[in-house]
Amino acid sequence: MLPPPVAAPVLSVQTAEVARAFGALKVAASAPVAPDVASRFRLLGVAADREGGGAALIAVDGKPPRSYRTGAAFDGQLVLQSIDTAGVHIGPATGGTGFRLMVPSRPLAVNGPPRAAEP
Repeated sequence: MLPPPVAAPVLSVQTAEVARAFGALKVAASAPVAPDVASRFRLLGVAADREGGGAALIAVDGKPPRSYRTGAAFDGQLVLQSIDTAGVHIGPATGGTGFRLMVPSRPLAVNGPPRAAEP
């Protein structure tokens, strides 16, 4: 005796998607994506105090770096909101979310890490 026939699965095919995959339909050009705002800034170093203040050395758009203190406005509507030993937080002057820049890690010396002092 033969087993009962198995029903074939029903496939849902989107004709437009298949045509687009094979190049029959042109994909509409999307609006250009704005570059990440944080990528315009380069944090070179910080001098932080215990209260979230201090100064940071920041280069904007590849220009020479300048020193900014906590609360300093730069690049239009942005403010250096806080500084700590790990980095800075930059955000809109009106408040709200911004972004964080981290202090770059220092490369090891050419000859490797420092050796322990000899007795």
